[in-house]
Amino acid sequence: MNIENIRNFCIIAHIDHGKSTLADRLLEFTNTIKVTEGQMLDDMDLEKERGITIKSHAIQMEYEWGGERFVLNLIDTPGHVDFSYEVSRSIAACEGALLVVDATQGVQAQTISNLYMAIDHDLEIIPVINKCDMPNAMPEEVSDEIVDLLGCDPNEIILASGKTGQGVEQILQAVIERIPHPVGDENAPLQALIFDSVFNPYRGIIAYFKIENGVMYPSEKVRFINTQREYFAEEIGVLKMDMVPRKELRTGDVGYIVSGIKNATEVKVGDTITTIKNPAVKAIEGFEEVKPMVFAGVYPIETEDYENLRTSLEKLQLNDASLTFQHESSAALGFGFRCGFLGLLHMEIVQERLDREFNMNVITTVPNVSYMIYDKHGNATEVHNPSSMPDPTLIDHVEEPYIHSTIITTATYIGPIMTLCLGKRGELIKQEFIAGNRVEIQFLMPLGEIVIDFYDKLKSISRGYASFDYHSAGYRPSKLVKLDILLNGESVDALSTLTHVDNSVTLGRRMCERLKELLPRQQFDIAIQAAIGGKIIARETVKQVRKDVLAKCYGGDVSRKRKLLEKQKAGKKRMKQIGNVQVPQKAFLAVLKLDE
Repeated sequence: MNIENIRNFCIIAHIDHGKSTLADRLLEFTNTIKVTEGQMLDDMDLEKERGITIKSHAIQMEYEWGGERFVLNLIDTPGHVDFSYEVSRSIAACEGALLVVDATQGVQAQTISNLYMAIDHDLEIIPVINKCDMPNAMPEEVSDEIVDLLGCDPNEIILASGKTGQGVEQILQAVIERIPHPVGDENAPLQALIFDSVFNPYRGIIAYFKIENGVMYPSEKVRFINTQREYFAEEIGVLKMDMVPRKELRTGDVGYIVSGIKNATEVKVGDTITTIKNPAVKAIEGFEEVKPMVFAGVYPIETEDYENLRTSLEKLQLNDASLTFQHESSAALGFGFRCGFLGLLHMEIVQERLDREFNMNVITTVPNVSYMIYDKHGNATEVHNPSSMPDPTLIDHVEEPYIHSTIITTATYIGPIMTLCLGKRGELIKQEFIAGNRVEIQFLMPLGEIVIDFYDKLKSISRGYASFDYHSAGYRPSKLVKLDILLNGESVDALSTLTHVDNSVTLGRRMCERLKELLPRQQFDIAIQAAIGGKIIARETVKQVRKDVLAKCYGGDVSRKRKLLEKQKAGKKRMKQIGNVQVPQKAFLAVLKLDE
């Protein structure tokens, strides 16, 4: 295929703006597949159940136009803020993007964020207004918003409907006419950018790539530049609904390579493939590494499942390069892993996938973010876990991560949203009306305040009319303290949390009250305490289960009753020394639900 007849493009949009349905219509129109059910590219059960795209999916289409045959490589991307890393990888492998906006909702925060990412990579943007067949569609208003955002000609905007197929032909023609073909030198040494990988239990790890320069053939030896590993290319091919083998792949092609790799750590997304016969000198630049935002401990319920959990996480990491993990141990939960996630939805999805795909039943601790701890000598340490905090006497100051957040909503909900953000220690940066009744509010906020329940609260107070997006804004000094929870004088490290000094006493009291409700009663008193350093700031007691030993004393001297009670008391005291308090899984999540 001539490189001038290849187009690589992705679809970027906010969550639930209909991009997967529109992708189905494109596949149907080009006769790539017969669509038997909705969202053909969303092949995961979780994606179908929740109606969201979790992984980006690459597929090749062929389309005849103007008497010529064109190859169109489409990468369908997720729309939720937690999966923006998937979007960044897709953008790195494309020359153009369809910007899909819902005609009933208009431009949302994640649309703007992904659009800026695409513009930074010099992608050609084709604006599409989807769901134009809906009775409450507002194509004129949404068109004005897109013109304000892009500065494009209103005639360039395509009106479409993923449900009816309206505008699909215009989209395909716009892709061919407006998106540039890939640029590269077929005679240069091979350079292929890995933008995704999947694990196949029979064939090992399959890497997806886009060839920037050179030609790739099966049965030749290749090298992954960053890991310096060498492999034999058993099979190469293109991605249709299934993998289709090819005798060669040329510059601009998007395809896959099977080379029998079994070890998960050997394939790095963003690495460059070259040949050993005619190697490239350097790797392809401009691909950014993922930075996790939220950390949580993941522990197997059964201790002997530790190795199985490690293997499951490694396989999951191949399908989800934004997941990071490292070994850690806890006095309460034994051996497990400290996992880094892009956000709370990402954490929830990983937990669900571990259960469904690998049959791993796990306990997840309270999510928290990373902090920079500076000691008295000026040395900085990054801490992901409250239990690894140094002694307070050695700490000079603590810095916490901040985010620059963008909220787009209607004017009706400005008041409650402002109250919510300011209550989370947010600082207002700017507020401006973008079109008609819609307003954009920008806040600088501590990430630790939003990782737990901010998104849910925002959706409920705005009745779903607010969209939220954020990106990192570095670290800032903050007055943070480590809040420990003690059960009968012993610290439960899995329940420890870092919190702002102003919120610490309230949080400590509420955690103790919630744990009192959740912990089952034992044969002895359980003292639940919240402590900052050596100072106890809150206490609750779960009363012991007692037998009425006085039932048979229906008269006689009081000393007889006292003797029986003292005997019972001594037994309870002895029991407390050897007794063990079992903390149920729901207690670890109690911190998340304190406002309910």
